Amino acid sequence: MERLSTSLPRRTGVTAVHSLHRFVFTVPDLEEAARFYTAFGLDVRRDGQRIDLYTFGHPHRWGSVYRATGPKKLQYLSFAAYPEDLDPLKRHLDTLGIHTTEPHPLADETGVWFRDPDGTAVQMLDAPKASPDTKESSEPRIVPPGKGAAPSRSAAGTVRPRRLSHILLFSSDVLRSARFYSDSLGLRLSDRSADIIAFLHGAHSSDHHMLAFAKSEGPGLHHSSWVVPDVDEVGLGMEQMVAAGFCEGWGVGRHVIGSNYFRYVRDPWGSFAEYSAGIDFIPADVEWQAADHPLADSFYVWGPPPPDYFVVNQEIAARGA
Repeated sequence: MERLSTSLPRRTGVTAVHSLHRFVFTVPDLEEAARFYTAFGLDVRRDGQRIDLYTFGHPHRWGSVYRATGPKKLQYLSFAAYPEDLDPLKRHLDTLGIHTTEPHPLADETGVWFRDPDGTAVQMLDAPKASPDTKESSEPRIVPPGKGAAPSRSAAGTVRPRRLSHILLFSSDVLRSARFYSDSLGLRLSDRSADIIAFLHGAHSSDHHMLAFAKSEGPGLHHSSWVVPDVDEVGLGMEQMVAAGFCEGWGVGRHVIGSNYFRYVRDPWGSFAEYSAGIDFIPADVEWQAADHPLADSFYVWGPPPPDYFVVNQEIAARGA
């Protein structure tokens, strides 16, 4: 894997979480969840009453899915910090008046627990850094003149994402949520579009965003985003999921904010898993200049228009049904 830039392991003099450690949600049908994420190309492992989401060749557990009656529901987020930062971050919560809570009932790791303004449980713990320290190459394959440049579909194999890039949540107040996670965890605003959508990165080097928020009536998981090597893998991933029966989604296209190529695949509960290539990277020694982008730039540079169901918060819709 080609590395295009290097970065310091942490931003000097800044106390903040370094990674999105894990996302956890529940669904009514665990077997269907296993089928979806296996088809997507993840290393899906059964552990008792849950499935865990890994990527092949990487030791980190990026997500966990449990079975529960009712609609799909985001249960909690977990963020990791360097060991020397955990106690200062906990004391900082106290100065902000953010009260710690008991661990989430589904928690299987110790840490500091609290809730965000939408009521979502948040964990903070000491764990190894999972966010990237360098930008990964996502350029198209370089082929000398006189040879075909396109990959072979017949020999393409299974698309297997390398790692989790970010998650996007629905929020009843996007700017309030962005401020809360910036104030409490030290995440930094990357970019936004009015009060419709906002993107946050890690201070100690990360993708353009490890966490994002989109406006809705309340909380919910919109999508998880998974890194693949290049735009060809994005397209091949789309074909892979169509062949598995998961045809609904959005893309292939390219975002303005974050710059990545994308294909969103709709899961059986109305949220999405994204194949992503070429997302912008923010090193620890770079001060990214956040911008308020026009609404026309909040979705994409090119690609098909997003389907109507793309912006529906199914966790809220299911409760109102």
